[in-house]
Amino acid sequence: MAQQIPRFISRRFRQQASLFCRFSAPVPRPFAPPPKVPALRRTYASTGESGPNPNPGQNPFKIWPFVAIFAAGTGAYVLMVNQRIDMAPTDKKQIPAPKKGTPTFSPDKVTVLFVLGGPGAGKGTQCANLVRDYNFTHLSAGDLLRAEQDREGSEFGDLIKDYIKEGRIVPMEVTVQLLENAITDVVRAAPSGKGKFLIDGFPRKMDQAIKFEETVCPSKFVLFYDCPEEEMQKRLLNRGKTSGRSDDNAESIQKRFKTFVETSMPVVDYFASQGRVVKVVATKSPAEVYKETKEGLEKRLGKIF
Repeated sequence: MAQQIPRFISRRFRQQASLFCRFSAPVPRPFAPPPKVPALRRTYASTGESGPNPNPGQNPFKIWPFVAIFAAGTGAYVLMVNQRIDMAPTDKKQIPAPKKGTPTFSPDKVTVLFVLGGPGAGKGTQCANLVRDYNFTHLSAGDLLRAEQDREGSEFGDLIKDYIKEGRIVPMEVTVQLLENAITDVVRAAPSGKGKFLIDGFPRKMDQAIKFEETVCPSKFVLFYDCPEEEMQKRLLNRGKTSGRSDDNAESIQKRFKTFVETSMPVVDYFASQGRVVKVVATKSPAEVYKETKEGLEKRLGKIF
């Protein structure tokens, strides 16, 4: 401070000013450290030690253990959901088709022909002729379902009634199982262990065709009776006067037409693409239709089969 006093001021005045600055400056106090506060003890997941993070530049909060816990919890939850889905109760009225690696019957011993056509195309009439002349067993999917719905104690009766009344397709598991049961009864009773079957009105959907051929028996081909809708409707209304069938009425007939076109025709097209369809025009007289049926049948299987 004394060095900053101008030289032109007297020497005595400078000495006094220097002395004043020395005694007026604040006297430094000795340093007193702040009182120690007991540190909170905390165990860090990253080191397993107590106390502060030994590496200040590193975040002591490790995220990987929590990621692992979250992943394990998520996996357990997904597994639990899948188990609940697998264990979810299904419709107790449905019969699950047997799960098998190979069909129950070999096509070398069991001959299966699918007979398809719209409602009223004359399938039943032609099947009766084939049974008479070629010793086929005629299995009508509709007849089996109707018999099952009227069987005392059947757990599927109400289900089948509702589906038939609405013109809808009965669940595949029910129909496939009823057909397999009927084939099994015939084959077991035959001394040769063989059988020939006309399955009328089945399959009506692709999944039915695939399931039947995978689990019961591959078919030889499809007999398809092609008939216009107007002709089929006229036949069914006439039949309804005496048949007593609940589905032989105008409303149910229209629903059945729609179902056939939307679901059954793709089945016919599928087998046709494999060369496994014998198409018969069903607008002619029953005798003429049968003649054409026999010709198509013998062309495929021979006169003796």
